[in-house]
Amino acid sequence: MQASLKTPRPSETEQPKMRILPTTLALWLIGALPALHAAGDGPPKLPFNAPIVVDLGFFKITNSMVAMWIIAAIVILVAQLATRRISLVPTGLQNLFETIVEGLQGFLATIMGEKLARETFWFFGSIFIFIISANWMGLFPGIGTVGHYMVDAAGNKGEFIPWLRGANADLNTTLGLALVFFGMWIYWSVKANGPGGFLSHIFIYHGEGKGFIKAMLVAIFFLVGFLEVVSIMIRPLTLTFRLYGNIYAGESLLELMLYMGGKWLGWLAALPFYFLELMVGAIQALVFTLLTAVFTSLMCTHEEEGEHSH
Repeated sequence: MQASLKTPRPSETEQPKMRILPTTLALWLIGALPALHAAGDGPPKLPFNAPIVVDLGFFKITNSMVAMWIIAAIVILVAQLATRRISLVPTGLQNLFETIVEGLQGFLATIMGEKLARETFWFFGSIFIFIISANWMGLFPGIGTVGHYMVDAAGNKGEFIPWLRGANADLNTTLGLALVFFGMWIYWSVKANGPGGFLSHIFIYHGEGKGFIKAMLVAIFFLVGFLEVVSIMIRPLTLTFRLYGNIYAGESLLELMLYMGGKWLGWLAALPFYFLELMVGAIQALVFTLLTAVFTSLMCTHEEEGEHSH
């Protein structure tokens, strides 16, 4: 009886957990080996434009596009696996996904209200998961360090072209995300208010007042409406450069630390910043989702629905 109730020794249960850290560090070092080898060749330079890896003439494929497609495929595959066999008592991957979805829904509901959050969650949830996956994949071993050198006709080694690059370290990706949101924002705004209500929300004063005070407020709100239009047009640019700037700067910082640490100690100099960038990647995904949700709520949440959102 005692033998059947025997519990495993602490060393047996903790052994798998103790393997996680050295395995992670080993994978990171393997992926960083090409960068360590090139650390003494000169100061690192992360190009602003993503290099072209496949040129089809009419269609050029950059390494950031390949990374974006890989991320999308992984997210779709994991979502399919998590929802393949739905059970009332979730376990494993389904439990993880339900936790993420419920947390995001609750977070968005505090900003937008329950109704609007449910209607738009398919977009904001997808945006958050894609951005955080892209940010973290850009830090995965081998991203930006595994590739090939360009060779000219004389056989001289030229520029190093990595096969993959962080998707959000490319301005085209972040601009695409911002423009897609802008299009959806216009659709949701017109749907919630109607064409006339959309313009009225921007230019017309809806408060109380009488006589001269009300006339003055109406004129002020009408003039301020033009500033609001400028603000609305600038939003896609601010969303684009905020996300791109933080991710591009983070990857440039990691390359600089690899170079400053030398060929053999570069990984040690970059390691603290590596974990810092993991946190920055999550924060930037949350900030992008938060700002887009706030912009949508300001236009689509009516006064009677806004009390709960407040």
